[in-house]
Amino acid sequence: MIAGAGTLLNTSTVVVGGVVGLTAGHHIPLRVRDAAVSVLGLFTLVLGVKTAVLPNFSGAAAPDFAIVLVALLVGTVVGAWIGITRWLERVSLLAQRRFAATADGSTFGEAFLTTSLLFCVGPLTILGSFEDGAHGDILLLAIKSALDGVAALAFATTLGPGVLLSAITVLVTQGTLTAVAYLTRGALDPYLISQALGAGGIMLVGIGMGLLKLARLPVADMLPALVVAPLFALLVRSLGWPI
Repeated sequence: MIAGAGTLLNTSTVVVGGVVGLTAGHHIPLRVRDAAVSVLGLFTLVLGVKTAVLPNFSGAAAPDFAIVLVALLVGTVVGAWIGITRWLERVSLLAQRRFAATADGSTFGEAFLTTSLLFCVGPLTILGSFEDGAHGDILLLAIKSALDGVAALAFATTLGPGVLLSAITVLVTQGTLTAVAYLTRGALDPYLISQALGAGGIMLVGIGMGLLKLARLPVADMLPALVVAPLFALLVRSLGWPI
């Protein structure tokens, strides 16, 4: 299997699911649409907790809470300072003006931000991209593609065309991770990956809380934590700090 095939499949299912949701979603009663989003929110919340506290692949340790906490604090400060959320909101606004002038601007941006984060910070994104790049195995990304397609359909039905823009986020994010795995031939430390997944799990909890309308958290500003977590873990291990 050609490296990157899983990302192309995933991008395609997001587009197809989004298009189906936009074209046929009005036939689905509002209460059914809201129920579907609630289920996705609950699932995301539970998946986030699992990812944050349990080992995510064979032979790896569970994420270290101290490292994850530091990574989230530092990453969020960096993300807020450079204005990741504001930047993404501007991108979604420009796209709305260009491609969806008739859409509700508030839901367009919400759809883009929510689905971009949901599709790109989970364990299947990281592990699936690494398996695809290092071994040409797209099984994990194929599973993720099916899940994302259904989610894209539900969100497009509820929030509108902003979901389609998240396909670009999927393509860029997973394409980059797959390329890194391909170039390193999978020689990435499971311990470091586990810390990144721990930070990603906390972000998924934040996304799930937003979908369930429990709280609106600046999850986009937390994204640098996915890089800070493995870097800090590497520093801790190299210096022998007791964490």
